[in-house]
Amino acid sequence: MKEKMLLSLLVTVLVCCVQLTDPMTILAYNPAPENGDVFEQGLQEKDKRNISVEDFPELEGGPENPERVAPTPIDMTILQERYPDTFILRGPANQNRIALTFDDGPDPRFTDEVLNVLNQYNVPGTFFFMGSRAIAYPEIVERTNIEGHVIGNHTYFHPNLVKEADIPTLEREVTRTEDVLFDIIGYRTSLFRPPYGFLYNELVEKLGEMQYLIIGWSVDSLDWQEDPPAVIAANVLDNVHPGAIILMHDGADWDGDRTNTIEALHQIIPTLQEQGYEFVTVPELLTIPFAK
Repeated sequence: MKEKMLLSLLVTVLVCCVQLTDPMTILAYNPAPENGDVFEQGLQEKDKRNISVEDFPELEGGPENPERVAPTPIDMTILQERYPDTFILRGPANQNRIALTFDDGPDPRFTDEVLNVLNQYNVPGTFFFMGSRAIAYPEIVERTNIEGHVIGNHTYFHPNLVKEADIPTLEREVTRTEDVLFDIIGYRTSLFRPPYGFLYNELVEKLGEMQYLIIGWSVDSLDWQEDPPAVIAANVLDNVHPGAIILMHDGADWDGDRTNTIEALHQIIPTLQEQGYEFVTVPELLTIPFAK
């Protein structure tokens, strides 16, 4: 009798195991997605964290608008003339090569979409990241690096360095960001872009001592004004030239929106490719090292 009961119990357990095997296998089986899908999947998961204004690193010096519409302390062209080996605005004019650059990221609302567009057209970019945002969203920095784009230093909190008028503040902002980026991407970038493009002589000289090349721009998309995509695209297409360094933004303040920047890229990139322009990173354009 006992033997029959044990046999019956054993059969019941085996049947249950067989019934559970398929659904358990289905739940456990998750094919590894392509590289881009991994990041897209990670972004969707990150989006679920409910980013709040309290957690979002803001631009310490204020939004691009109104800061950029204020009188420029010293025009970048003047600084470039004074410090031609340190301050760079454009590349060689004898080749149809241009560089797209993006400021104020990483921004979980927009940077991944910018990267998706660049991937779609097989175009590299140069991203000037803020240290405070890099440490908050390291997965976006990692993705940017892995996908072959170059990363530069855009200070830690995005202060107006001219208003701060303080060499120690510059050193702290730049060094702190350099350390954060190094921990994520494994190299110390040689590229720096000042918030709003604002510097003065002593700051330029200090950055040179810190072994940085200051990267300005020769074409401004003015995307921070948040005009329609066609206007942003026209700002670029009507002013582009061989050797152009094009300024755009993948990040914004909490109330800012870079959706039109993303849409404008769909007009800018294929149009310039049809015109024979080759998109390269800033180091490729200038034939300079991307790391110290």
